[in-house]
Amino acid sequence: MAGCVTRVELSVSCRSLLDRDLGSRSDPLCVLLQAVGAGQWAEVDRTERIKNCQNPEFCKKLVVDYYFEKVQKLKFGVYDIDNKSFDLNDDDYLGGIECTLGQVVSSSVFTRPLELKQGKPAGKGTITISAEEIKDTRVVYLEIEARNLDKKDFLGKSDPFLEFHKQSDAGTWQLVYRSEVIKNNLNPSWKKFSVPLQTFCGGDFNKPIKVQCADHDSNGSHDLIGTFETNLTELQKAGDSSPMEFECIHPEKKQKKKSYKNSGIIRIKSCKIETEYSFLDYVMGGCQINFTVGVDFTGSNGDPRSPDSLHYISPDGKNEYLIAIWSVGSVVQDYDTDKLFPAFGFGAQIPPSWQVSHEFALNFNPSNPYCQGIQGIVDAYRQILPQIRLYGPTNFSPIINHVARFAAHSAQQGTASQYFVLLIITDGEITDLDQTRQAIVNASKLPMSIIIVGVGEADFQAMEFLDGDNGVLKSLTGEPAARDIVQFVPFRQFKNAPREALSQMVLAEVPKQLVSYYKWQGWPPVKAPGVKTV
Repeated sequence: MAGCVTRVELSVSCRSLLDRDLGSRSDPLCVLLQAVGAGQWAEVDRTERIKNCQNPEFCKKLVVDYYFEKVQKLKFGVYDIDNKSFDLNDDDYLGGIECTLGQVVSSSVFTRPLELKQGKPAGKGTITISAEEIKDTRVVYLEIEARNLDKKDFLGKSDPFLEFHKQSDAGTWQLVYRSEVIKNNLNPSWKKFSVPLQTFCGGDFNKPIKVQCADHDSNGSHDLIGTFETNLTELQKAGDSSPMEFECIHPEKKQKKKSYKNSGIIRIKSCKIETEYSFLDYVMGGCQINFTVGVDFTGSNGDPRSPDSLHYISPDGKNEYLIAIWSVGSVVQDYDTDKLFPAFGFGAQIPPSWQVSHEFALNFNPSNPYCQGIQGIVDAYRQILPQIRLYGPTNFSPIINHVARFAAHSAQQGTASQYFVLLIITDGEITDLDQTRQAIVNASKLPMSIIIVGVGEADFQAMEFLDGDNGVLKSLTGEPAARDIVQFVPFRQFKNAPREALSQMVLAEVPKQLVSYYKWQGWPPVKAPGVKTV
């Protein structure tokens, strides 16, 4: 495993973006992609969308692991978002740039003209990126309300929102957080929010913080209600029983009116600092990742003896099933100390009774389905292929529920010691979609992730549906998944790519999914790290 030198946080702003909306300005969002080989790009992160703005300063930072020993090609794309879908293909492209992470981190401020395509500028649009190393894993949690804010709207009350800015070493103010807008309310209470300590104040508790309260206007011309300055040391004095209060001052009103008191009171109800753990904290703290494989042996794959079957092993000893097992397994096995991997098949008739089974051990040993290393899985697969009859239907839920039973047992220990990754390799013709949806929703509350690799040329619509990227997956009864645990990748996109491209794409989500589970449970690493300076 390549050692991640550090994580960097990228701040992005743009100037003079193209206007794609009729009658109003664009609503931009910036997405960050990283090259994973063979012309393929994987999304790393994206900013928030800012409405009606040609010169956005994005509040959400883009976080990326920085490897000194790799050339990390990055692509920044700016899109005008006019709908709720996660997919960017249906949004207007406002321009982008390609560069390397090395170029960004070695420049204090990196500004480039945006291009619609190579050599074609996107009007006068530019993008500016600055990088900061994340040295601190602590997070500031704040709860804030206000009362008696000034009324700014002619017909209604104000629509207030907050912005927090930290003072840079050069004395300029940099946006670190923007709250949601609360409509028509002079006594708003904003949602509890968190900002990494490094982002909030660079780890310096006495660094000046400027808080602005403004009235939101949909055309982008927000009116200042008032402002005040503080620092984290002051904010921390806020306790449950004794909130900190600050007068919200409008500088021009204060100058004009002698009798001016303030434009409202901002109350900090609570300010807490907690540690946020990373994937590596959990792994280095003793979390084992248990890898299980499920192989689709249904009839739609074709007769394994026929060269057009997906299970046909070519003269060089390969097929898509074997390549997927190797490429994903070779990465995951590093995180499992015993290197014993349970491997199952589903959808075949198995001897001696020739009953259809939806979870049979590849080594035909149900009481001990473990294979020694990835090579053990490959050997078991090759041996079983001539001994079974491909049949159907294609049921995923039994094998998901099988792994979920182990994950549930592990979760009862209440520690971050075991996480489960299930790799299902399939030709995509799923039969028990409703039961599988329920199984995934149940599993989303457990320490497990599911990776589905689709082989062959089938229509993988059902798989795309299970991968909750286009919205939260729900069970038939409407119960939503507690978190997104499914990653689907069609093998055909990686046919000619180097082996590591498939595993990088497939495993990209697992660290986030593992951390999100343990954070949700409030479980620290088994062996907590010391104070880290990455």
